[in-house]
Amino acid sequence: MDKIAFLFPGQGSQRVGMGLDLLRRWPGLTEKYYRRADEVLGFELSRLCWQGPAQELRQMPVTQPAVVLTSVVAHEVLHAHGVVPDIVAGHSLGEFSALVCAGVLDWVDALRLVRLRGELMMAANQRVPGKMAAVVGLDLATVEEMCAKAAAASGEVVEVANHNDFTQVVVSGQTAAVDALAGLVWQAGADRVVMLEIGGAAHCTLLGGVEDEFAAALEDVEFRDPVIPVVSSFSAAPVASGADARDCLLRQFTGRVNWTGTALRLAAEGAGRLVEVGPGKVLGGLCRRITPGVTAYRTDSEEQTALTLAGLAG
Repeated sequence: MDKIAFLFPGQGSQRVGMGLDLLRRWPGLTEKYYRRADEVLGFELSRLCWQGPAQELRQMPVTQPAVVLTSVVAHEVLHAHGVVPDIVAGHSLGEFSALVCAGVLDWVDALRLVRLRGELMMAANQRVPGKMAAVVGLDLATVEEMCAKAAAASGEVVEVANHNDFTQVVVSGQTAAVDALAGLVWQAGADRVVMLEIGGAAHCTLLGGVEDEFAAALEDVEFRDPVIPVVSSFSAAPVASGADARDCLLRQFTGRVNWTGTALRLAAEGAGRLVEVGPGKVLGGLCRRITPGVTAYRTDSEEQTALTLAGLAG
């Protein structure tokens, strides 16, 4: 269990000011990444990352490239200090960052794809309003049962979106159905139900109407075979090729994120040192609950990055 795994966070990990302290320490990254991102996307993503406002940063077409860009920059810092992963994985949106790290995707292509991904998700939510909620304290089978009951009672869609650990399950769907689900899981003994500030529903069949457009965009981008092993958070299995990576990204658009299975697979591959690369600090904690005994590191600040570099030295 001495292998190093890089974990890349997804939507929800964003915060105003993310990446800024790393740039104060390594200012050369500003021009290389942030100014280039502003040029590619046609708006000041750098300003929104560093200054906000938070409400605008939470918009999915902004959030998604912001999180990927911050993760790419944090990875560059680790790489410059000789920290190279043995295996990588990303939670939902974070899979794009993981594929950049593994040499499958160019980071500029990844930014363009996740910008479109966010636009499509926001458009779907405007047509059929939805939301997401995290259920803590119940197992997957119980939440699946409650989803079926809530969908039947409301006549709307509510589905499991993320299996984050053994007792943390995220649901996604139409507003009334998610609200109905929240009431049912409280009755079933949930410890907590947290409505997530995502800006709509993700990883559910409500996105099926825009899936074809995203599939076409994926086909227009070069996907190379991984040079570092990748575990898909959709399949919880190794990504065998560039074509497999493209398929996983498409299938996760409407499919469930299996982070529990992903963490178990990383442990089975011998990854005991886990580095969350980017603005997040949740994935390491989830993995410690799923596979006790692993060591988790972070890069969400200059201080945490320095501790990570020191901890992994040698």
